[in-house]
Amino acid sequence: MKGLILSGGKGTRLRPFTYTGAKQLVPVANKPVLFYAIEDLVEAGIAEIGIVISPETGDHVQAAVGDGAAFGARVTYIVQDEPRGIAHGIRIAHDFLRDDKFVLFLGDNFIRDGIVPQVAAFRDGTMNAQIILYEMPDPSAMGVAVLDGDTRVIQLVEKPKQFISPYAVIGIYMFDARVFDAVDAIKPSARGELEITDTIQYLIDRGLNVRAHLLKGWWIDTGKMSDILEANRLVLDTFESRNEGQVDAASQLEGRVVIEAGAAIVNSTVRGPAIIGKNTRIENAFVGPYTSIHHDCLIQNCEIEHSVVLEHTRIVDTPARIADSLIGRNAEITRSVGNTKTLKLVVGDYSKLGIL
Repeated sequence: MKGLILSGGKGTRLRPFTYTGAKQLVPVANKPVLFYAIEDLVEAGIAEIGIVISPETGDHVQAAVGDGAAFGARVTYIVQDEPRGIAHGIRIAHDFLRDDKFVLFLGDNFIRDGIVPQVAAFRDGTMNAQIILYEMPDPSAMGVAVLDGDTRVIQLVEKPKQFISPYAVIGIYMFDARVFDAVDAIKPSARGELEITDTIQYLIDRGLNVRAHLLKGWWIDTGKMSDILEANRLVLDTFESRNEGQVDAASQLEGRVVIEAGAAIVNSTVRGPAIIGKNTRIENAFVGPYTSIHHDCLIQNCEIEHSVVLEHTRIVDTPARIADSLIGRNAEITRSVGNTKTLKLVVGDYSKLGIL
């Protein structure tokens, strides 16, 4: 089997971060979301991976992932000139995929428990397609699947106007070569894209064996700031304490805290679960639970919790605790004169803020 990861798109829901980089490279617990998808595929025994990239952010993805050797994989890059839909990503990857079974993974989707059993069932079984479903009270903002019995899929509807099923289709799919008949046959939707729901419905309508796996663990589409913070929280909850940096005698590490190599904790408290990245300095500061500080940052004379801070960022002398925030690369947040309040921030890359 092969893997295909879609890592293009414009990432409009994560702007301003996606003005300067791919949404799939926003880190969760100091690791880009895209890396989790690659690791899930490799863990499932899939080493041949194609990554569909856009002309705007493809260079960033290639620089981050390289040839795949760091993951135990071999990566091929496929450029999609415009966001023309998930099914279009399959169509342009035909030369890479050939007639092999494959896993299609949207690069901003995130699940904790991996895909090993689902891949094994598809690899060894007679299914033409397998989709992964997540039960929700109201899945109407997504593609929704209707089942006949436990696993056979009989209908897919994109964003149904009326409730038809509690099963949302998440961004992980498995196909055999019959899918290429479908992506070549379907027409663009009203929004000008080749829809994956139309693709799968084409297979269903022709009597092919389309099955579903109901996900029992958690899944997140990390397309919005709140999703990134939630995924960060869930991943940090799985960490065990590790200290590869320096912590002085005046500092305290409380709970499950990861300190990466070259990091320094000076006269500060870090209360886990939290992770402090390589070469980051925490000085005269409080870092609270569910916080990820990436590499080469300075957190000084301030308090921060339940936040994600990207690399090369300085947060110094802030007068109030920062919480529930996503702060971009190379940002600078410092104190200005005035009254103080709790801060909730969305700060884009290369930004500078003076806080009253």
